[in-house]
Amino acid sequence: MDRYLDLFLNYLLVEKGAAANTVSAYSRDLNRYLLFLGEREPDGIRPSDVTGFLAKLKGEGIAPRSRARALSALRMLHRFLLREGYSELNPTAIIEAPKGVRKLPAVLSGREVEALLSSPLDTGAQELRDKAMLELLYATGLRVSELVGLKLSEVNLSAGYLMTIGKGDKERLVPMGESACHATGVYLQQARGELLKEKASTLLFLSRLGGGMSRQAFWNIIKKRALQAGVRTSISPHTLRHSFATHLLENGADLRSVQIMLGHADLSSTQIYTHVTRERMKKLHADFHPRG
Repeated sequence: MDRYLDLFLNYLLVEKGAAANTVSAYSRDLNRYLLFLGEREPDGIRPSDVTGFLAKLKGEGIAPRSRARALSALRMLHRFLLREGYSELNPTAIIEAPKGVRKLPAVLSGREVEALLSSPLDTGAQELRDKAMLELLYATGLRVSELVGLKLSEVNLSAGYLMTIGKGDKERLVPMGESACHATGVYLQQARGELLKEKASTLLFLSRLGGGMSRQAFWNIIKKRALQAGVRTSISPHTLRHSFATHLLENGADLRSVQIMLGHADLSSTQIYTHVTRERMKKLHADFHPRG
């Protein structure tokens, strides 16, 4: 099966234009699947093998959402094998996805966001960069991979918007807002040249060595800044994306507009934030109403 897996992953990259992160996740799941199957030809795989693999993942404590993602990878692989004539069977056709409780995303309060974005910073190049990245992330709801991959040419400060390429290589325009525009402008004028160190780069945000920043590097930055600001909520770059969407809806934005800004292909992905706002309203009522 290894050679079929190589063909499938190449198909995802070249023909489907899947993101590198997606292909990497599918590769991990499918390699575990092939290891479970052992020496097997495509037509020798049965639905019981698929359910056995999913049961093994469950026994290892793998969450329903992760098992569902693994099943999605298996389905795509077997549909590919069937369509390309490498197999006459699709053992995943009758398998149902694992069911689990959908976890509500963690969201910062308005006060926590203000504390994070207003935390004391030095005027050094790295501090000005961090300030701009945090402001931009909360103002636009970008994914962290989109943030660290932003190019200079994709940001228009005078018009107040940026263009990013999200999942499936889809472009979208997102407003930046006054605070993010100001912080980004200060970074460009006072810090980026110092970080560049006489090198050449098309990227907007640079590491202290003048190259591109990794997602892990920014993860460490946001953790550090949250600690300095006294934010106790567990935080990650995605927390600011969740907060961006939730705060927009809480203040009256329509769901369709938020979907477009987040780059969700399906409105159902955005609807999770309506549940978040309802839960937050219930908590506010319980905390502050005399008979809550």
